Amino acid sequence: MNRKEWIEKIGDIIDAKDSTEFSNLLTEDGIFKFGNADEVKGRKNIADYVEVFFNMIKGSQHKVVNFWEQGDNVIWQGEVLYTRTDGKQVNVNFCNVFYMDGDLVEKYIIYIDNTPLFS
Repeated sequence: MNRKEWIEKIGDIIDAKDSTEFSNLLTEDGIFKFGNADEVKGRKNIADYVEVFFNMIKGSQHKVVNFWEQGDNVIWQGEVLYTRTDGKQVNVNFCNVFYMDGDLVEKYIIYIDNTPLFS
């Protein structure tokens, strides 16, 4: 699987709201940071954390705008179309940084301003 397909797979996992598969992208003691929230460490904690977020939205559709590889690390510039629980749709730009450990993510940081999603 090439890098773009790998990134698209991540988007598909998120859009499917599959917290277990999402957490399995990370190392057992991986770190996840979403926007301005505190870091979450460990697969189980990450799965629980993203499950709460998934329950706050009706759905999402992720798009790859661009991506770069820097050594073992990957940067994904993207857009996400959120569908809120009230049915309203909101488009938000983001940038994800993946610090890799082999085929797994050691640290996953999402730079995003989700203010429009919750306003």
